[in-house]
Amino acid sequence: QVQLVESGGGLVHPGGSLRLSCVASESTIQSGSRFQDYSVGWFRRVSGRDHEAVACSSGTDVATFYKQSVKGRFTIFRLNAQNSLFLQMNKLEPEDTAVYYCASLSPYKCATLQKPDYSWGQGTQVTVSS
Repeated sequence: QVQLVESGGGLVHPGGSLRLSCVASESTIQSGSRFQDYSVGWFRRVSGRDHEAVACSSGTDVATFYKQSVKGRFTIFRLNAQNSLFLQMNKLEPEDTAVYYCASLSPYKCATLQKPDYSWGQGTQVTVSS
């Protein structure tokens, strides 16, 4: 299991922006693989609700996928040489308030915005409030 650590959360006003970062530990990347080979995504858990997929970056065809409600506002991108994944969040809304997680997952689950197979990490809190 590749180890990923999230950061960049915080408190912002509605309409504001945040950029979340996710860094993979090189030592946890499977031998013979590269970070660019992994499908990795961003997920969130709103208080009182289950985890949901927000966006995913495919490691097989470099495609990206987004939850409908964040399209046009969020952008997922990666810097493979830095083993890093990012989520640029613009026009944030109170409904975006949640703990955000990054995780690796199968290409199919990435493309269909399903939950990953591995356990959740610490996550990073995003709070959007006036």
